Amino acid sequence: MTTKRTRKVMEALRDYCTAAAIAPGGQLPPERDLARRLGCSRETLRNALAELELAGDLWRHVGQGTFLGPRPRGHPVRETILVQGASPLQLMQARLTLEPSVAAEAAALATPAEIAYLSDLVNRGRRAATRADCERLDAAFHRGIAEVTGNPILLGLLDYLAGARRHAAWQREWEVTYRKLGVAEFTERHSLQHEEVVACIQRGAADAAADAMRRHLQTIFAAMCGSGLPP
Repeated sequence: MTTKRTRKVMEALRDYCTAAAIAPGGQLPPERDLARRLGCSRETLRNALAELELAGDLWRHVGQGTFLGPRPRGHPVRETILVQGASPLQLMQARLTLEPSVAAEAAALATPAEIAYLSDLVNRGRRAATRADCERLDAAFHRGIAEVTGNPILLGLLDYLAGARRHAAWQREWEVTYRKLGVAEFTERHSLQHEEVVACIQRGAADAAADAMRRHLQTIFAAMCGSGLPP
């Protein structure tokens, strides 16, 4: 979600480029100078730059700087742009697309030792006393399911999405959700749904595992949208 402050900085950046007569392809000043000129923090500036890059108004190259206009052909899009430019709800949509299929694949492959490992993560998550512990164990649980598949591509995608959860926008949304629902209530429902996913994987029920994972992620999605936990 783009904040009002970020939108203001985006407009100020556009105005600055016009006033400075920066032509398409021209280089913008370094972030430190830009932040000082615009009177904002470097974090806010980076958020504004990420939004503008996502819109094709400018592009950035690590070690070279920020340039006005769309990215030239032959320059790959940096992975971090996708994370920085995505809202928490878009991240959840991506997880809803990917993780049910990962759970289904795990159901066809899981060994007894892997089932025991996942069950242990569920139990530890239920006992988590803080938001940070709950989130850390939740990430370990979802990664553990990807590990069962033995597919480095799936594991890499899950790691990539998990990394996005460390960004400020996700953390702010997650904190609001926890305050609204209460840690104990959310953690217990979380753990029950994790248990259901593991039970389906243990039975080798691929379709049921996918459905259980989908319901679990939809619960989080609903809570973050403000509609609360479903019955």
